Amino acid sequence: MIAFVNIQAQRDAYREELEKAEKAVLDSGIYIGGPEVTALEAELSAYTGTNAVTCASGTDALTIALSALGVQPGDEVVVPDFTFIAPAECVARLGATPIFADIDPHTLQISPESVESLVGPLTRGIIAVNLFGQCAPYAELRQIGKSHGLWLLEDSAQAFGATQCGKQACTFGDMAITSFYPSKPLGCYGDGGAIFTANKELAQKARMLANHGSEERYLHKVAGMNSRLDALQAAVLRVKLAHLNAELKARKAIAERYNAFFANIEGLTPQQIADGNTSTYAQYTLLVDNRKDFVAALDQAGIPHCIHYPMPLHRQPCFAELAARYAENAADMASQKAVSLPMCAFTPIDEIIERLEKVF
Repeated sequence: MIAFVNIQAQRDAYREELEKAEKAVLDSGIYIGGPEVTALEAELSAYTGTNAVTCASGTDALTIALSALGVQPGDEVVVPDFTFIAPAECVARLGATPIFADIDPHTLQISPESVESLVGPLTRGIIAVNLFGQCAPYAELRQIGKSHGLWLLEDSAQAFGATQCGKQACTFGDMAITSFYPSKPLGCYGDGGAIFTANKELAQKARMLANHGSEERYLHKVAGMNSRLDALQAAVLRVKLAHLNAELKARKAIAERYNAFFANIEGLTPQQIADGNTSTYAQYTLLVDNRKDFVAALDQAGIPHCIHYPMPLHRQPCFAELAARYAENAADMASQKAVSLPMCAFTPIDEIIERLEKVF
């Protein structure tokens, strides 16, 4: 059976390193914080050239970053309409209102033109999502933020390791986040996340918020939360981080094989990678004119697939009261056409291509 993301093959490849690292943590008796977490944060900071603060999940990372940026009830925050719910969800849980920007129909990234049209007197910031592994159009987004006095938060949950014009993801916003969910390009064996910022004061505030609002034991400056990455996950991530660049090369090669196969098939368009971008290919996603028949062919070939995402966020039931202001848009198109195929550094692309050749 072909796995959508072959985490087991990755573990087999690094088994000796992983088991050594895991045993060291279990034998140490230090399971929360400690040297493994400190070392991981230093390595993440070195990789990105910024300040990294780990936490318990990518969703927590968004909540912490938004809190550090000062989001208050009544504020408005522009988010992409076509993505996972977490950015909009975290805005709403802080009492603010997500405002849904449309996407570029080719790259599937947030549209700067749409963002610009949505800025109003209550707008405080922009969340840009590096969807499916490539960076959003940050030059344009930064200019919009600068002209309107808005902060910019980079959601790089799918794109740690990607670059834009030679600059690493997680460095484009006032703050940035990533997720270490197991299926991510850099994933642990549970939930995990990190916050990044070049601003040391924001980094300090994020660390405090993640630790019950405390910098000193039993002294709480603000009402924070409990969001910590445990030492075992940090040890796993340190092993995987050492292999990340090699895995990203493998992912790119697999994406190129997919591209070559689908190039001459009508009605199928791979997500376009924007000029200047590299992608982690967290997903390999196609826009398919006849998705029903395409999915049926994949099922016939025994190739797993996933629909990312079946509806734009403004149509989700939890945002029903906001939906009336939005017309049908490119996000609707993407939700009706997008299909993702198996992708990781260990995807058996030769076997997949052989199976595809039998049904297309």
